[in-house]
Amino acid sequence: MTRRGRILAWTGGVLGILLLATAGVGAWVYIKLDGNIQGADLGLDGDRPVNLSPGSKNVLIIGSDSRAGANAKYGKGLTTMQSDTLMLLHIAANRKWATALSFPRDSWVQIPACKRGNGSESSPHHFKINEAFSIGGDSGEIGKAATCTIKTVEKNTGLRIDHFASIDFQGFKGMVNALDGIEVCPKHAIHDKKAHLDMEAGCQTVRDEKALGYVRTRYSVGDGSDLGRIGRQQEFMKAMGAKAQDKLTSPGDLYDFLDSATKSIKTDNDLAGLKPLYDLAATVKGIPSDRLTFLTVPNYYREADVPTDKANVIWQYPQAGDLFSDLAHDREIGAAGKKKLAEAAKSPITARAVQVRVLNGTGVAGQAATAAGRLRGLGFPVTATGNAPATDKTTITYPAALKAQAAVLGSRLPGAKLTQSAEATAGVVTLTIGPDFSSMTGW
Repeated sequence: MTRRGRILAWTGGVLGILLLATAGVGAWVYIKLDGNIQGADLGLDGDRPVNLSPGSKNVLIIGSDSRAGANAKYGKGLTTMQSDTLMLLHIAANRKWATALSFPRDSWVQIPACKRGNGSESSPHHFKINEAFSIGGDSGEIGKAATCTIKTVEKNTGLRIDHFASIDFQGFKGMVNALDGIEVCPKHAIHDKKAHLDMEAGCQTVRDEKALGYVRTRYSVGDGSDLGRIGRQQEFMKAMGAKAQDKLTSPGDLYDFLDSATKSIKTDNDLAGLKPLYDLAATVKGIPSDRLTFLTVPNYYREADVPTDKANVIWQYPQAGDLFSDLAHDREIGAAGKKKLAEAAKSPITARAVQVRVLNGTGVAGQAATAAGRLRGLGFPVTATGNAPATDKTTITYPAALKAQAAVLGSRLPGAKLTQSAEATAGVVTLTIGPDFSSMTGW
């Protein structure tokens, strides 16, 4: 149960509905709580990934820290919606296993064009993955914020998202308070002005602003990275899920938790309501604990590629690509796969380790030099530039020995065709740019 708690924390309280019903108060409680849950229209259209494993489900879970109303003090000057936590829950078609995949909010990815609240469209560009929620949510509409986030995740992973669920700051506090607080045991004192948190070392029960500050704190704990925060959030959610399960024996005590949880949850229209949320939670609850895998997208600090960037992470390839492919094809990662990812994380192939030759196949003079400049800006060493016969498709050609390096370059150029060739120049990966190069890079 404790491993499931990390997922069930946002829906797990709904499991108490059956118990509430048997206590004789289920009818009116069900109606009230069901009415708390808000559905949102999504504006997803255009070129989306194909569902390669019919029957499986991908649910995007968003921790929203909207700075409106009571949340304003957590982000002075911010006028748009913010996302703090992003996780994808993949439920296998046979319902016998599941994987929860966390995306660090500092992931440096391509943000596709998205509709803003005023009807205009943003330009494709690279930035932190959580910016997508802000772009779509500049008018405060959860549907548009979630739409841009879903488009960004789909663009960068190739996974089709079936549902989303979002929970905000204030609802999180209400859930914690309804459980009479959660015990945490920091090893060191924490003093973080941004998170409005002052804590001494040692075990203690937190609630209200202190609970919220604990899961938000970042810069004053450990190495100050978002990766460390993800670990703390997972542990906190695990503890909260366990305590919520304990409360199932007391329907009266559980009601406040359910009320806070359902008021805070916003979903797509198909998932809105107690029954679909209960069905989802019950499905996860039925999965054996040893087949419920928790992962973070393989990554390394972007500083390794761009020395001036000390704030972001880059997804590690080819490992991240293989992971996304496994989920897309409904292949279980499991303990062995998780161990393999951990081993690969010790020696990532960075952009600086990939020697690139750039050839111009656009027919427009000077494009190879322009592309080379952009690649150097991403950290790739460009060994040479030149011309190639005209092509309508950007391609990456590589010798067999550089398959992994080609995957690293390909991860920065979504849509480029990767081709292994015995005639490829040894020691380098050759990028031949076509007229589609500019659109795939997002510059």
